[in-house]
Parts: sequence; C-alpha cells; structure tokens
Amino acid sequence: MPELLAATLLKTDGLTRHFKIGGALSRQTLHAVDDVSITIGEREIVALAGESGSGKSTVARLLARVYRPTSGSVTFAGEPLARIRSRRDGLRYSGQVPMVFQDPFSSINPVFRVSHGVLRALKLHRPELSAAQRRAEAARVFEVVGLTADKLDAYPHELSGGQRQRVGFAQALATNPRLILADEPVSMLDVSVRIGLLNLMAKLRDEEGVSILYITHDIASARYVADRLIVMYAGQVAESGPIEDVLADPRHPYTQLLVSNVPDPKAPPPETAVATAERSEPPKVIDPAPGCRFRPRCPLAIDVCATVTPPLLPLPGTGTSREAACHVAQAAVAPPSPLEETTS
Repeated sequence: MPELLAATLLKTDGLTRHFKIGGALSRQTLHAVDDVSITIGEREIVALAGESGSGKSTVARLLARVYRPTSGSVTFAGEPLARIRSRRDGLRYSGQVPMVFQDPFSSINPVFRVSHGVLRALKLHRPELSAAQRRAEAARVFEVVGLTADKLDAYPHELSGGQRQRVGFAQALATNPRLILADEPVSMLDVSVRIGLLNLMAKLRDEEGVSILYITHDIASARYVADRLIVMYAGQVAESGPIEDVLADPRHPYTQLLVSNVPDPKAPPPETAVATAERSEPPKVIDPAPGCRFRPRCPLAIDVCATVTPPLLPLPGTGTSREAACHVAQAAVAPPSPLEETTS
C-alpha cells in the first residue's frame, strides 16, 4: 500500500469475504472479496469499477457492516470497525457512512410520503432536533440535492426515477455523513438524467465536504466525477491510482480491456487480442487456484501468472500513486498493451 496521507478517512487492510455454498456437507467456497486494501480520503470521490461479479457491491456491504469480513480489517477515522460492539456505536457509524442503493425503492417505503424516510433518519441519528427542526432540516437537504421543499409531501410513485434517487441522497445527507457508499446510483436512470446525479455527487464533495465511494461498471461516468479509480476483477483489486493517470496509461491488461470498451468515435476498432479477452471464459471465484485470476483471458500472460497470485504493488516509475496486481506490469515501466502485442 502507498504511504497514507493525513487526510485518509477510511482504510481497509486485507479485507476478505468468503461464502460457503452448496449443501451442509459442501466444502465449496465462493471468494467474493479477497485481500482488498484500499483507502478513501477526506473530500474525495473514489470510483470502484469492474464488471458484474467482481466484488464491488460486496466491498460496499462490508464497509456498511451488512457483512462481517472473513478476515482483514476496516478502519474509519482512525478507529477499527472491529471495536464496534454496542448498538449506539453501530448507529453512530451508520449515520456517518450511509448507503445509496441502485434501486431507490430499496430505501423508500412506497406506502409513505418521501419525507418519511428523511424524518425517520433525522429522528434516529440526530435525536437532539425537535419535530420542527427535523422538518426544516429535511427541507434543507431536499434543496441541497436539487428538490424543492414541496416534494417532501409527495409519494414515491409521483416522482421520476431521478427524483427518487435524489431522495435517496437526501436521506443519506440528513445524517451528517462523512462518507456515502453509492452503489450503482445512476445505472437505472436514463442517460439524460445521469449527468445531474453525477453533478450532485461532485456538489456533495465540494460544498458539503462528503467523501463518496462510487461503485460503477461505467468507466465514462467514473472519469467524469471521480478523483481516483480502483479497478476490481474476480474479488481482487487489479489496479488503482488517480483516475486520469489510470485511464491515460492503464497498466493491468484488464484495465486496458475496460478502457478499450469506452466509446470513442475517433478511436479505431479494437484489435483481436482485446476482443479475444472479452469473449473468454468468466473468472473462477469458487475455490480458485493460485495464480492470476485474469490469466485465462489475458493475452500477455507469462508462466508465473499460472502459479503465483500477483500482489498489489506500486508500479515502477510511478512513486506510490499507482498500483497494479500484475506480474507483467511489475516487470516493466511501460508494458505493451494487448493492442500493441497483437499488431507487433
């Protein structure tokens, strides 16, 4: 891991979550998250990207304490989450680290007016407020997320999808959070509406001082809003670093594959190596063998990739700002891309 800055808000160290699958006598284990070590700073948007099944949402649920880690640790504001024992401490943490879901109906009760969830969060996490103060604070956070105060009395079915997602952010903002876990918050919205939600996340960072873990499979939206990018594959971190640096010069072959799939009308069509990697078999995360999990899809794989799991290490020539879990990337300052490998 790179040297931590003083502004680090959350840190995971070797975070791992396994699930037993099959019947009572089964010994099979699903490796949903393996040895994930990441940091999130104050006033920072970190994009956690990868395809479906990469472990992104499991990481979010571990940070939200929905799941207990199989091993590893999470530290928030200098305090290990393992020390949380009482309901009071758990409630305080959940108020500081709320979650916004992909489907806004996951956090909005369709029977009640949309003010119900915001007022309930205020009553639970900020009990010092009176009823009148809670109503005033609910109106304030609605305005912060781009909704007028009269929407407090609307029912969920009376709002558009984008407005319902803004209500989800309002519920999260009502608890005075320091970090919001946003799990695919724009993936169910029309493209024309997504930009407004991305601008809202940037506003919460810049004006409210809230950090955001933005979980997404959309590299283009991550580039628009995020400060740093963490790429996951098959439950492990493949590459991380400042987002512009990673996208301009991706070192891990999987990151190169993701970047190649971002539409660019000026770019030539992808060559055969990238296309072959995209069509290859999905990763094995049930009792995986040692070695790189991307190896079956990787056009650059070497012998060591089949036997040794690559650790996440700083990339040569990048200081501590860039990391990759790739034997090929670690072997050279600028390894060839799959595109160059094919055309050479």
